[in-house]
Amino acid sequence: MSKYILIIGACGQIGTELTLTLREKHGGEHIIASDIREGNDELMQSGPFEILDATNYDALEEVIAYYGISEVYLMAAMLSATAEKFPMRAWNLNMNTLFNVLNLAKDKKIEKIFWPSSIAVFGPNTPKEDTPQNTIMEPSTVYGISKQSGERWCEYYFNKFNVDVRSIRYPGLISWKTMPGGGTTDYAVEIYHKALTEGSYNCFLEEDTKLPMMFMDDAIRATLQIMEAPEENIKERSAYNLAAMSFTPKEMAENIKAVLPKFKITYEPDFRQEIANSWPSSIDDTTAQNDWGWNAEFDLKKTTQVMLENLKK
Repeated sequence: MSKYILIIGACGQIGTELTLTLREKHGGEHIIASDIREGNDELMQSGPFEILDATNYDALEEVIAYYGISEVYLMAAMLSATAEKFPMRAWNLNMNTLFNVLNLAKDKKIEKIFWPSSIAVFGPNTPKEDTPQNTIMEPSTVYGISKQSGERWCEYYFNKFNVDVRSIRYPGLISWKTMPGGGTTDYAVEIYHKALTEGSYNCFLEEDTKLPMMFMDDAIRATLQIMEAPEENIKERSAYNLAAMSFTPKEMAENIKAVLPKFKITYEPDFRQEIANSWPSSIDDTTAQNDWGWNAEFDLKKTTQVMLENLKK
């Protein structure tokens, strides 16, 4: 492999595991990690790292030129719950980084972009069950508005300037390797940690709040799969629906109790409940399955098993 890949936001929940997976696949020296702060030891020691503020076009352009970068994975973003506290900071980070990368591709300085969207693009008027690929969106959060706008800009840059940008709408993501970063589905990671350390968890969502979720291994696999697919197979240039499983906090707690019978859960909904209420409860990802062969491997039972086994270590 002669191409060099830049990961922006490499120290986040997805960025960390994506960077390590790509380094394993292509060799550490070919995958340049970057963020506004340093990451964990494994990330820092497995290949090159740059402190980079991706809202700074000149700094980004310099890193791309220095390493001869051909592909960029733009993982930097302020997530749903945090973005509600800092709306303009979230908008500026989420949008300016995207414009910088899209414009570098338009000027032929990079060849291919991955930019993650989210189920946050959907809103209260979106069909709740089996949300289709193309449907009413009307997001009601800052994060969702930035992601929906980003989807439109990605499609625009593809249509106008033939920029090869690819995107998937991630559901809530579950991982034992890194803690989540301020999203509405964070409970689905926190609950496993608390189950093992304290034997109980106080959930910030109501017990019957059903949301689409995915184990991180599936999310990383989907990301690599869409980026490796032939260009003619990528027919959606906004973003693809992606699904694996949907469940409620109560169902998740019951799965944990099957392994840890003494585990207890309580519920104290906060401002994140309103965000969760505006999102779908299940996603139809038939288009991704048909276009580039996507299929999830992890269900709730398997996820719980892997999470508890690894966190016990």
